[in-house]
Amino acid sequence: MIGVVGHGDLTSVSLKSVEAELRDRLERAEDGAAGLVRAGAGLPVAFGRAVRASGRRLVVLLPSQHSVPAPLPGPDRDGARELLLQAREVRLAAFDPADRDDCIGADELLVRSSRSVLAVWDGSPSDGTDATAHLVAYARARGIPVEVVWPEGAARTARLTAGA
Repeated sequence: MIGVVGHGDLTSVSLKSVEAELRDRLERAEDGAAGLVRAGAGLPVAFGRAVRASGRRLVVLLPSQHSVPAPLPGPDRDGARELLLQAREVRLAAFDPADRDDCIGADELLVRSSRSVLAVWDGSPSDGTDATAHLVAYARARGIPVEVVWPEGAARTARLTAGA
């Protein structure tokens, strides 16, 4: 499987260019590996659309509590709904989608389940809200190939707000 990790605060314009870049990379990959993503809004939806547009199977990692799908935070519900409609397979993983550490653990599971990772990453270090740098290092430490995806002009909303 080809997993995806990345920043959760991309601008809407950036999401469109990221989706196009992900689709191009998936179309160029010679194998028919499925795409694996954790349910949510933003980047997960862009990746899900790119996976389906490239003719690959989509596998969605959905949070569960006590073997039952867990409710997602408000902004992620619509994204998860779209992903579940596109998915060929859904895997439940025990984690609380409202807990940052649990989400990082779920992303680490996603990385371990992947033969390669597409990282939508601007190269910045991990901070209190974003763990993309950690996940890239986590994959590389396990010998899992990582391709960084950061199209020219891509931007993060938090970075735009912080500089305003």
